[in-house]
Amino acid sequence: MSISKKYCRSLHAQISQGTTSDDRFMPNGYVKIFSQFKNLILTEKLDGQNNCLNKYGVFARSHAAPSELPWDKPLKDRWNLLKNDLGNLEVFGENMYGIHSIAYANLESFFYVFAVRENGVWLSWEEVKFYASMLDFPTVPEIKIKSTLKDFYQKFKNENEIFDAWLTKNLGMSWLEYTNTSGKLGGFHPENKKPCSEGFVIRNNEAFQTNNGILPVASNEFDSLCKLVRPSHVKTDVHWIKNWKPATLVNYEKYKWYNFSYLTKK
Repeated sequence: MSISKKYCRSLHAQISQGTTSDDRFMPNGYVKIFSQFKNLILTEKLDGQNNCLNKYGVFARSHAAPSELPWDKPLKDRWNLLKNDLGNLEVFGENMYGIHSIAYANLESFFYVFAVRENGVWLSWEEVKFYASMLDFPTVPEIKIKSTLKDFYQKFKNENEIFDAWLTKNLGMSWLEYTNTSGKLGGFHPENKKPCSEGFVIRNNEAFQTNNGILPVASNEFDSLCKLVRPSHVKTDVHWIKNWKPATLVNYEKYKWYNFSYLTKK
């Protein structure tokens, strides 16, 4: 039996292209529902490992037991310093220490927070930023929304065209064009060095349950959050575990709490 509950399933927006065989899409009507939220948050989706920090330990994909993965060691060092301050908080973020399909030139931390859960509730984005700052972690890069989805929504217009147009307006380019840029953290292909970014996450700014009953999704699937991923995103394979490489930070002094002996992989 798990001692911690893992991150719930985030569904792809219907215009997302980087899906795999076990991924699922948002149901019809999702754009209408999202247009009714008071505020939306648009963030860059970083290419790391989903990790959770709570009072029990550092967890990766499985929450049956704390992680023993070698690329989680720096995060475990940090957890040892703050474990007594977490209480009922479960802090979820992208662990960037092991380079996956995208490398980043401008990392200031090995851990970027994207969600915080407390007593089964996913906290508002303002609360996420508050707790991340309190724990001395950055949040995933946020993109300012200048035009609301509500202003774009039209009842009889194709909802995916609406969503695409809304993203283009706020990004200053199509979302697919954006994934061919380095984003806010200097993303690039590790092999050919070309700039790239993974995609986006769009969520309700307010606090929410995993399933609020506003869309026909499974109980463990979000209906107040969705993602978009670039085409053919995943480049890692079964050999990644043996051949993984550690990332580096642009400002070691700011994050002295990391044990930098791990920067040279054994």
